[in-house]
Amino acid sequence: MNSILPNSGNRWRGVIHAYKEYLPVTDATPIISLNEGNTPLIRVDNFVNAIGGEFELWLKYEGLNPTCSFKDRGMTMAVSKAKERGAQIVICASTGNTSAAAAAYASRAKMKCVVLLPNGKIALGKLAQALMYGATTIAIEGNFDEALRIVRELGETGKVEVVNSINPVRIEGQKTAAFEICDQLGKAPDFHFLPVGNAGNITAYWKGYKEYFAAKKSDKVPRMFGFQAAGSAPIVDGAPIANPNTVATAIRIGNPASWEQANCALKESNGFIDKVTDDEILAAYKLIARTDGIFVEPASAACLAGLINCVKAKRIPVGSVITATMTGHGLKDPDNAIKTAGFEPFVVEPKKEAVMKVIGL
Repeated sequence: MNSILPNSGNRWRGVIHAYKEYLPVTDATPIISLNEGNTPLIRVDNFVNAIGGEFELWLKYEGLNPTCSFKDRGMTMAVSKAKERGAQIVICASTGNTSAAAAAYASRAKMKCVVLLPNGKIALGKLAQALMYGATTIAIEGNFDEALRIVRELGETGKVEVVNSINPVRIEGQKTAAFEICDQLGKAPDFHFLPVGNAGNITAYWKGYKEYFAAKKSDKVPRMFGFQAAGSAPIVDGAPIANPNTVATAIRIGNPASWEQANCALKESNGFIDKVTDDEILAAYKLIARTDGIFVEPASAACLAGLINCVKAKRIPVGSVITATMTGHGLKDPDNAIKTAGFEPFVVEPKKEAVMKVIGL
């Protein structure tokens, strides 16, 4: 696997510098970057063995971006272009990760950031980020879809720049993860698995894979496999969901903004979309941590749960090369981690013998 990706010298300077020729930027674009991208692609044989698979599985660990999620890729583009256009305020609706990224990049750009969040429906790690980065944080008594409706309406006033994935340059930034995977593997995978919430990521990855193939930087395009949470599966169920519900807060979305584009990606790639239960998500969430030491947010585990189901259904040919997007770091959602771990600290006297007794020595 290549350890150095295309960039200026050996120092990584972010996805815009790395992939400028594929992005809608010019010399006049002020690049607002936190050196996002260049995240590890980690092979997880222990997990594959545990689920009875006979293939290679590589996880694109996006939790190691600057604000600990894949959203940084799109946000470097969205905020850079907003700065280029002279915007003073950026705004987004968010289940958490977008708000963290928008707030961080706005801070870097010396711009004001406003985030709308569904009250009580956001993981604490993500809320902490938005607050620490200094965003004007507004919790609405409603869900993400209602927050996005308000943000769209505010965007129409021309007084704020919307940086949700309805902003097309967000997709442009996010597609760079597909470029990196091809560069890191030295080829395109056979399958790419990812969770689906607002559906911007499946749209972006497919765009990236197609562009790299057209540029002859890869030998093929993968089949795209997406997974929604059972309580928030409008694409799978074929209709918007008024009150989506899932433990995976990042994909708790009832009416995805990129629904149509996601369906195109699925159709064009001969892909597949399905839903997984919260119990299946949490089981996969725990398993990947226990088998390979990779701690992800619950939404990331939706596609791992989907992969487990695909193994059971014999959908994956022996010897396939699969990549999967781990959207965010597990520390984004500490409450669910503590609940799911199944352990509590042992409290003992400060004596060697007490510790030995606990560990069975």
